[in-house]
Amino acid sequence: MSKLHEAYQYCYEVMNANSKTFVKAFSFLPEQQRKAVWAVYTFCREVDDIVDELHSLEKLQQFKCEFDQFIQGNFSPKNKLWVALNDVFTSFTMDPEPFYYMIEGQKMDFEKVRYRTLAELEHYSFRVASSVGLMLLPILAPNPTPRLTEGAIKLGIAMQITNILRDVGEDLNRNRVYLPGEYLHKYNLREEDLLAHTVDVRFTGLVEDLAIYAERLYDEALESTYDYPLSARLPVQAANYSYRAILTEIRKNNYNVFTKRAVVSATEKMNIFTMLKQSIKAFA
Repeated sequence: MSKLHEAYQYCYEVMNANSKTFVKAFSFLPEQQRKAVWAVYTFCREVDDIVDELHSLEKLQQFKCEFDQFIQGNFSPKNKLWVALNDVFTSFTMDPEPFYYMIEGQKMDFEKVRYRTLAELEHYSFRVASSVGLMLLPILAPNPTPRLTEGAIKLGIAMQITNILRDVGEDLNRNRVYLPGEYLHKYNLREEDLLAHTVDVRFTGLVEDLAIYAERLYDEALESTYDYPLSARLPVQAANYSYRAILTEIRKNNYNVFTKRAVVSATEKMNIFTMLKQSIKAFA
């Protein structure tokens, strides 16, 4: 087994261990694109784990230095992530900037745990989520249009807002409040209400306000997906529909995002894939 094959196998295992849904969605891509997605996902996963599992700003800065060296062509052949990612950068016209956006966004979690406005939250969401779509664009669409770029940005922001609504309780346990202060003020809520797990008309109003905004972004992002090649359309649309479905689950859970995690069932995900495959097949 070659070092490159081992490197991609490692990336596949990381992605499969953390997101079987995305492994399935991207499995419809041609092999080279599919493997490239595994490598990009592993990069993002490693950065995320440094923040959420290791809680180490020093290790994040060290990782950034390693990426700096990687961009200059210097990396250890023993590091499977860099070996795989080097092949991706060789095979596709990759832009390093979104990778740096991701690192910057994760660094923000060490520096900022409260957000005053939706604009501030979108700035953060662009870096930690929209950056992923921008990383993948050269892999999924050889000649990305401005509409695809805009759609990738909107989808990332919508997904991050969805994550934030789903994880209110978990984030509180980490002393993080991503719900914008202007929204708390609008609905006459205080952090004490969140800590008390208050689910009343004020809180449901706030959640709905942000959910409806995210759904509008999902709709606008979905329209841009028709600019993708057919092979890439399914995974991007699947990400859109699967994440949007989390908002439905939040509503089914009566907005209890403090002690109950909104999860989209395997059956529902399968229904989404089946619907999309039929739709794309009909379009082709």
